[in-house]
Amino acid sequence: MWRQAVERDLGVTLGQWQALGGGDFASSWRAQVVAGDSAELSPGMRVFVKTHTDPPAWHFSTEALGLSWMQEADAVRVPTVLGVSDEPPYLALQWIDEGQRSTMGEEQFGRELAMLHQSPCRQFGRADQRSTGSLGLPNVPCASWAEFYATQRLLPLARIARDRRALGDSVIKGIETLAGRLDTIPGSDESSARLHGDLWAGNRLVDKMGRSWLIDPASHGGHREFDLAMMRLFGG
Repeated sequence: MWRQAVERDLGVTLGQWQALGGGDFASSWRAQVVAGDSAELSPGMRVFVKTHTDPPAWHFSTEALGLSWMQEADAVRVPTVLGVSDEPPYLALQWIDEGQRSTMGEEQFGRELAMLHQSPCRQFGRADQRSTGSLGLPNVPCASWAEFYATQRLLPLARIARDRRALGDSVIKGIETLAGRLDTIPGSDESSARLHGDLWAGNRLVDKMGRSWLIDPASHGGHREFDLAMMRLFGG
């Protein structure tokens, strides 16, 4: 059903479907336009499509909004959203042929990421309050980073860890204490930055020209060092 929806929404016929991977619920595909013509697609062009058998609410539309939100900053490259639907669930994106990283390309990406973080951002969190990520963390808008990181990240994560019996009571109390004093930490008074939100190595592609493209965002307004910390921790 979702394949027919993709073709209908994109206004083309797709063939040569090739599975790229996935898990128990999500799957990714590459397909080629074999017939039809639209403003963005013509025969021979390839398309990236992913779907999900049991997605959270607004799963793909939230991702598409995040890509568009980053694109608005005119700072980093993101694949063009060709089509999106939450029922049936799918997201169709511009296909990116991958290449090799280079020192020059890495330096340029650093400048582009800085430009993204400097782009105007009205609040910490998301205006639509949609959750992002597999844990469904909240994104209620907050006036400061300290408030956002305490109420929308640290405390919700602590509750999840407690419910799963991953952390003991003493550790949970320590997290709650830390959440209450985040506003005393140097740098906590920074203004909100546009974040990718999940910037590990797998969510950055490098094309044949050495240019970086960002995918799979958990976009929200936050502290710019959050993206940098994610890259440092998981590679990026």
